[in-house]
Amino acid sequence: MKFSKKATLGLLFSLTLIVAGCGQKSASDANTASTGTSVPVETETAKLNVQVSFYPMYEFTKNVAGDLAEVHTLVPAGMEPHDWEPTPQDIASIEKADVLVYNGAGMESWMDQVTGSLSNASLIQVEASKGINLLEGGEHDHHHEDSEATEHDHDHDHANEATTEQHDHVHADEATAEEHDHDHDAEAEEGHDHDHGGLDPHVWLSPALAVKEVRNIEAGLAQAAPEHAEQFKQNADAYIAQLESLDQDFKAAVTDSKRKDFITQHAAFGYLAKEYGLQQVPIAGLSPEQEPSAAQMASVIDFAKEHQVKTIFFETLVSSKVSETIASEVGAKTAVLNPIEGLTEEEIAAGMDYISVMRQNLEALKLALNE
Repeated sequence: MKFSKKATLGLLFSLTLIVAGCGQKSASDANTASTGTSVPVETETAKLNVQVSFYPMYEFTKNVAGDLAEVHTLVPAGMEPHDWEPTPQDIASIEKADVLVYNGAGMESWMDQVTGSLSNASLIQVEASKGINLLEGGEHDHHHEDSEATEHDHDHDHANEATTEQHDHVHADEATAEEHDHDHDAEAEEGHDHDHGGLDPHVWLSPALAVKEVRNIEAGLAQAAPEHAEQFKQNADAYIAQLESLDQDFKAAVTDSKRKDFITQHAAFGYLAKEYGLQQVPIAGLSPEQEPSAAQMASVIDFAKEHQVKTIFFETLVSSKVSETIASEVGAKTAVLNPIEGLTEEEIAAGMDYISVMRQNLEALKLALNE
């Protein structure tokens, strides 16, 4: 379904609530019906009901929540999240949640329309990218030497969101920072279903920025269950230690690498490249479904030949045809560089997670940067 009209969404949501409400009985109602008397039902301490948008948010949230929450992912395994839109059942699940965790920065183009239609006033919405300096899409990822990223201060408020501190990640020779006013109404405009509003949402691919997202999630869970705030902090600290170790390994790997550029299927690795002093050369734009033009293809091929690139990276959730075409043209091989927008069924069966996939990315980059 497409959310091109708010009236359509409102009708859908109303029907969802009617369906969800029919046939539901509380534990006490069921007990009364079966025994004729109302008897108190003993229950364990209720866990938080947390809905998250897609895989990285699940991974970060689950590691912070531990056993204190039931964490459910809206985007199914193996599906590309740029294309996904919620079903009536998904909307009903969000309506009943205690906490909704999403990446933000335009990644979830459906978010504002859905949450604006909810009646759950107590729902805590956690925008994991809040407070992070966002990159302007389409500027930081060109392979021309004079193209640099423009940073934007991503600092907009949502009701019931966790409070976060402003993150100011500065490096020499980085792009200048500007104040960014994130207008969600403009982003939700008709005809822009998969538009990121000009911003690059792929912040989770930088381990250093993943730390910030984890802290934002910790704050949101603590707001929802303040009695467990200390446990959430301990869980977050433990997971962040793994992220910081990963960050140090990336820094060590690229310090003495032979080259600093890499060609990837779509512009998902801008934050990773910026963090470690690398140069991303994407074939397509911010969305993997965006088809590169003939001019873009020719430009990437010219770059690969001029810089003697030996590896062209592709992804797991979308077709590798374009990457294979360029690799064939320049005599290079292909390899996976995973944007971790979701795990495949095979990766899930193998017990893979964010940390292990990022370490695979690290090994793939180490090989490509030293050819």
